[in-house]
Amino acid sequence: EVQLVESGGGLVQPGGSLRLSCAASEITNNRWCMGWFRQAPGKEREGVAAIDTNGNARYVDSVKGRFTISKDNAKNTLYLQMNSLKPEDTAMYFCARLASRTTCPFDWLFIPTKFTNYWGQGTQVTVSS
Repeated sequence: EVQLVESGGGLVQPGGSLRLSCAASEITNNRWCMGWFRQAPGKEREGVAAIDTNGNARYVDSVKGRFTISKDNAKNTLYLQMNSLKPEDTAMYFCARLASRTTCPFDWLFIPTKFTNYWGQGTQVTVSS
């Protein structure tokens, strides 16, 4: 069974930084496309960043230059370093793994429901002064 457990969320002031972690229950990091999504109250879940088995990363425009996705295969852990945080980054952040893809389809971040995914339970990020 695939289990994904996020941690690292919290309350941070605008301009601050946080690093989210996602621990996988099995050795999956280097075999599948993985990524981060977020969902704000009253809004649909949206993609943030994705990384494939070769370490190629992709970001949505709203976080480019501020967020960095990475992974540690030895620790079975996915990370999201978030810098220069803005109030509009406030959301529940979810770790995800594509069920059967090693590469990340271009539209995964935009239409995640098109694919079969595994999800974590989420970690809350609140950006407020």
